[in-house]
Amino acid sequence: MSEWKQKRFWKEASVGEVDGGFTILLDGRTVKTPAKAALVMPTRVMAEAAAAEWQAQEDEVLPLTMPVTRSANAAIDKVAIQHGEVADMLAAYGGTDLLCYRADSPQELIERQAKAWQPLLDWAEAELNAPLRVASGVIHVDQPEASLKNLSREVHALSNFELAAFHDLVAMSGSLVIGFAIIRGFAPAENLWQVSRLDETWQEEQWGVDEEAADLAETKRVQFLHADRFFRMATS
Repeated sequence: MSEWKQKRFWKEASVGEVDGGFTILLDGRTVKTPAKAALVMPTRVMAEAAAAEWQAQEDEVLPLTMPVTRSANAAIDKVAIQHGEVADMLAAYGGTDLLCYRADSPQELIERQAKAWQPLLDWAEAELNAPLRVASGVIHVDQPEASLKNLSREVHALSNFELAAFHDLVAMSGSLVIGFAIIRGFAPAENLWQVSRLDETWQEEQWGVDEEAADLAETKRVQFLHADRFFRMATS
């Protein structure tokens, strides 16, 4: 049996202003999330981007071509109903942040990590009042309790839509500090994506590029940059 797929039934997708923000109108009818909640977005720029995705659909609706709509759905159907749990999960990355675990050899990789990662930790100490300790190898290092509390407070302060984007920035980079550095404007998301992949880039230089792994990395890069864009939309 073939899988049922939604067909396009509307002529025009537009933006409507409603209580609490903006929504998508398909021939004047409001759109619901997969959980049947009202698809209400915090900013017009986000709603306009989502409406453009709906308008671009042809005969068959392809959700994978609608990243703004999908992220908005996640913010409403998932993050909004478990904001505290999501925030706690992301804050926990502060205890195992990628930037704190350095190679113990070879020297060139040690130096490359220090050059790329230490400025971010220095920034976190100054900007977020969250100094973090660095370790060599894979042995766990306990982080200062005050730093973890400060980082957690900042995560919990994010809105549902901001947190939906922040989730991908942190989870895909493996670094809470990188997530904050992006949303606070320390450096462009593209640059920090490359910083998060420093170890992978090193391995590619030593052993060559695996095409399948490279394709997967590119897919993740696109999703990572979308998360940055979605965060900006949530605050525009």
